[in-house]
Amino acid sequence: MLSASDTIRRLGGIARGAHLQTLGFTRRTLTNCVRRGEIQRIRDGVFAVEPLDGDIRSATAHGGALTCASVLQLAGIWVLDTTEVPHVWLGSDRHAHPHDGCACVSHFYRGTPPLGRASLETALVHFRRCAGDEAFFAAFESAWRKRLLSAAARARVRAALPASARWLVDLARSDADSGLESLLRLRLHVLGIRLDCQVSIDGVGRVDFVLGGRLILEADGKKNHDGTMMHKDRVRDAAASRLGYETLHFDYAQIVHDWPTVQSAICGALDRLRARN
Repeated sequence: MLSASDTIRRLGGIARGAHLQTLGFTRRTLTNCVRRGEIQRIRDGVFAVEPLDGDIRSATAHGGALTCASVLQLAGIWVLDTTEVPHVWLGSDRHAHPHDGCACVSHFYRGTPPLGRASLETALVHFRRCAGDEAFFAAFESAWRKRLLSAAARARVRAALPASARWLVDLARSDADSGLESLLRLRLHVLGIRLDCQVSIDGVGRVDFVLGGRLILEADGKKNHDGTMMHKDRVRDAAASRLGYETLHFDYAQIVHDWPTVQSAICGALDRLRARN
């Protein structure tokens, strides 16, 4: 017979006492294992072994399952605002359990939380309720690009959303290179501005977006370009200008924190291009 620690490890590092009892481990056996330091009691009726993710440990001690941005970050999915504290799904009829160092964000959403963490699909649905449409859209596209969402999974996420939000899934694509690009495309769509994504232009190369056939938008990452990258950008911009294109570059801070300025620049550039025609 496997030891209690080996059994819990094979169950993913965390297990309910009731389940362990069906496998032959008595309450006394589990208590003795805790005393010897072979396993840990996270809360009444729940046991774990190392290594166990710290946020999952906190969520379990809190009385629920890790969800929302916390699960997305564990999966390497892009989120608009990273979280440093666990987001915990408690269900609609549960209450939080106080525990040492608790900084958890409680989500009292309907359903029964699993042990450990919510599925990626559930975490995405919770993330929309917590962080809003834009954050959800960027995370959904990031998960899709990472091939973490099958067609069936995407359909289930769509079905779980309110009818008024399902258009976000319908608009989403699998080829967004970054969360910033996702945000740009969504915000421009809301303005009624059509854009082409990941366009290859002869003599210029691949660009993030083209609007109106002649306006290039480039969404730079959160980290600043080094000198080499900036030089390459300038060379590309010059090549595009020779072909009749105008190029606008926006960085992370501008897109996320100063959207009105970005929107005004885009609309002004489109007006200038239309005036030339």
